[in-house]
Amino acid sequence: MKSKRLFITAMFLVAVGICTVQAEVKLPSILGNHMVLQREAPITLWGWDDSGQKVTVSLGEDSATATTNDAGLWMVELKPQKAGGPHKIQIKGSTEVTLQDILIGEVWLCSGQSNMEWTVRQSLNPEEEAKNGNHPTIRHIKFPHRPSDKPEDDIPSDGWQVATPDTVPNFTAVGYFFGRKLEAELDVPIGLIGSNWGGTRIEPWTPPVGFKSVPALKKITDNLANFPTKNNNGAIDHQSPLALYNGMIHNFRHLNFRGAIWYQGESNRGDGMMYHEKMKALIQGWRSVFDNKDMPFYFVQLAPFTYGGNPLALPEIWEAQEATLALPNTGMAVTTDISNLRDIHPKNKQDVGVRLARWALAKTYGQKDLVYSGPLYKSHKIVGSTIVVSFKHAGSKLASNDGKPLNHFQLAGQDGEFKPAVGMIKRDKVIVASDSVANPVHVRFGWHQLAEPNLVNEQGLPASPFRTDK
Repeated sequence: MKSKRLFITAMFLVAVGICTVQAEVKLPSILGNHMVLQREAPITLWGWDDSGQKVTVSLGEDSATATTNDAGLWMVELKPQKAGGPHKIQIKGSTEVTLQDILIGEVWLCSGQSNMEWTVRQSLNPEEEAKNGNHPTIRHIKFPHRPSDKPEDDIPSDGWQVATPDTVPNFTAVGYFFGRKLEAELDVPIGLIGSNWGGTRIEPWTPPVGFKSVPALKKITDNLANFPTKNNNGAIDHQSPLALYNGMIHNFRHLNFRGAIWYQGESNRGDGMMYHEKMKALIQGWRSVFDNKDMPFYFVQLAPFTYGGNPLALPEIWEAQEATLALPNTGMAVTTDISNLRDIHPKNKQDVGVRLARWALAKTYGQKDLVYSGPLYKSHKIVGSTIVVSFKHAGSKLASNDGKPLNHFQLAGQDGEFKPAVGMIKRDKVIVASDSVANPVHVRFGWHQLAEPNLVNEQGLPASPFRTDK
């Protein structure tokens, strides 16, 4: 009898609790105070409330109303706006929410593994960078590491932070230096979305539609239903395909932003040209998910490092990365000259961010007469006992960044045995010769994980490694 009374009492308390729960407007964590919204693009805002609830959203003189669906989701689209602010966004549903200090500007996703997650505090001159970190129109949001077995509509975060000497040390360094360069050149607010995780492969960041778009990845596509799964302890392998797209990208798929910067590939070393196929899947997948078929995607070619093992596995990733430039609206920052062979996380993230920004300034924002890439292999021809190599992005002329003879060239004859060679600059070309190879057939440049070549264009941007014996 006593247990029955206790059960009735408990049910009464539960019922009372349900009756007293107040409906309220709920927003995803990507939408909050201090955020930056993409300029000159429709402003999509969304959230949750009681089903059937009318919700009105206002930004300045513009407003829109939506009614929540059965799941309680509402979504509105406001008119594009010019860069500026600060603004307020008012959201009126069953409750009222006001977002403060909203800026309109340029928004970029900063993703990848540890070299993108690496903070300003861990980079060169951290004290000086923090001291000079007062940039009130640069904002950053960092999402936590969160694999998921299903697409997540919202994940928690600490919200948007304004760049100050106290906050900048925790920003993604590559993203911050990229954003700082854009802010200086464009004179508009910059928003940086940090969704990155050290040590991760590319597969977990890729959505299903991306894998399906690349026939070479059919083995993964055919098994998507099995990725990711929880183990007996309820944990999810964060390296499995879809895991980080589900948990760290999908949640802001409605947000309009300009493009993405990407620094990843160390964990896929050994994939060779298959990494190119995986990059195609990621880029095409994100462009589909974010409904932006022309979304700019600029990435970092990995730095030399003493990995051990096969010394050519890293060059094969470099080759796959450069091949990805065949996709429209992509760009690649080369880092062979700012590496640390004893540190997989080179501290000079300043130049990395600026080199990515040069691509964006030239290709996305239309700055003219800006050399934005280092030399990239274009073609070669055999001339007697030499091979003459032509380059794209040679600028006005090629150069050696240390004043010494060009290094890390090799030639091979019909036997395929590569021998050390010397390179001589002739304006925008390099003439390569070797006393050990009388009849050269192929040329390689920087084709070793420890190679730190000195070939640059006149603007000091380094040449990307290449080989002709593919």
